[in-house]
Amino acid sequence: MFYKVIGVMSGSSLDGLDLVFCELNETGGKWNYTIIAAACFEYEPEWVDKLKNAINLNAYHYLLLHTEFGKYIGEKINYFIEKNNLQFQVQLIVSHGHTTFHTPQLRMTAQLGDGATIAATTGINVVSDLRAMDIALGGQGAPIIPMGEKLLWGELNFLLNIGGIANISIQQNNEYIAFDVCPANRVLNMLANTVEQKYDIDGKLASSGSVNTALLTQLNSLNYYQQKYPKSLANDFGTNTIYPLITSFSLTVEYALRTYVEHIAMQIGYALTNYLQFPVSNKKLFITGGGAHNYFLVERIKAAIAGLEIEVVIPSKEVIDYKEALVMALLGVLRWREENTVMNSVTGAIRNSIGGAVWIGQQA
Repeated sequence: MFYKVIGVMSGSSLDGLDLVFCELNETGGKWNYTIIAAACFEYEPEWVDKLKNAINLNAYHYLLLHTEFGKYIGEKINYFIEKNNLQFQVQLIVSHGHTTFHTPQLRMTAQLGDGATIAATTGINVVSDLRAMDIALGGQGAPIIPMGEKLLWGELNFLLNIGGIANISIQQNNEYIAFDVCPANRVLNMLANTVEQKYDIDGKLASSGSVNTALLTQLNSLNYYQQKYPKSLANDFGTNTIYPLITSFSLTVEYALRTYVEHIAMQIGYALTNYLQFPVSNKKLFITGGGAHNYFLVERIKAAIAGLEIEVVIPSKEVIDYKEALVMALLGVLRWREENTVMNSVTGAIRNSIGGAVWIGQQA
């Protein structure tokens, strides 16, 4: 069975809106994919401010932004379709939205980008609100991508995505677990912004600094890192806890970045060490997300896991940049087929679930 779908992802790093048009094919339970077109629409400064400050709005203005962002997503999809001559080819749109609030212990998560508005703007059926059902069942609602990883890259044991937050999936001995490791690009980008850079290109700034041991010790001692999975992070852990802690040390940006890169690498190393079981075949760590382009960060991760004999694999640029949008597309198809999109072994919910709200954009 073939499906032609647009997956949409807005990550916590606020770098832009990722769109991927792909063909998904299921044969005998095995899923394959082909990426036909992909693009990242960089957020204008106005939208960066709106998304960053959404958590400070009152309920009325938050809901207005929810609708406004849905229209923004819909218009970007329409432009993407026109630019790539995809008219009448797209069967389904799957939008993750932009996470603002995430408090799973109170059974609440919120993503901006109204699915009904996207459907009305594009005239195409839409799946959104992919996390809500798992949250309602007592799960973390995150990480959201493991089901897609299992179906598309099931031969790999370790999959690491380094976006605004770094998350890892571990599959071994017929068990599948995943969790958020630590804040990543969102904090790194905030530090680079202080010297008027959008991000630390190739990790060059970080590589020119030195580790501040006192800061690194405090970062590694934060309570989240002592918790067992299932666990997940809200964006404000990076922006309101990590970033102020870093800036309290009054370091140069090079030293701050160098120390935080080391923290990320160490936490990834700890995550793999704590959950690695033996024997393990095909010991490869598949790294995607914007952090995979940060050469210095990747080198520090390699150093952190050197004793585990795990090979680091960096896939094609297309997969690095659009893996999450691609997985959103697959999750939407699973929702459309009324098949599970979330594994409770990952999130801690009382059962597996079919997540996502469906909005019919096509006229009957």
